[in-house]
Amino acid sequence: MKTTIGEGGRLVIPSAYRKALGLKPGDEVVLVLEEGEIRLISTRQAISRAQSLVRRYAPQSRSLSKELIRERREEVSRG
Repeated sequence: MKTTIGEGGRLVIPSAYRKALGLKPGDEVVLVLEEGEIRLISTRQAISRAQSLVRRYAPQSRSLSKELIRERREEVSRG
């Protein structure tokens, strides 16, 4: 699909692409610059990819958010 960059660097994403990605006006997207290419992914996809990366290193039985909260509380109590 070919499109044109408009004023201020604006780029129109064709409706078929927006529909395929489930994007609606006002949705945030993530742009990734990789090997001279721009990849556009939905915020939902970006979160899912990040969670997948973390799962490789932390077993599901472990709650990283609970550990972080506990560590922060310990830091505060040492004050």
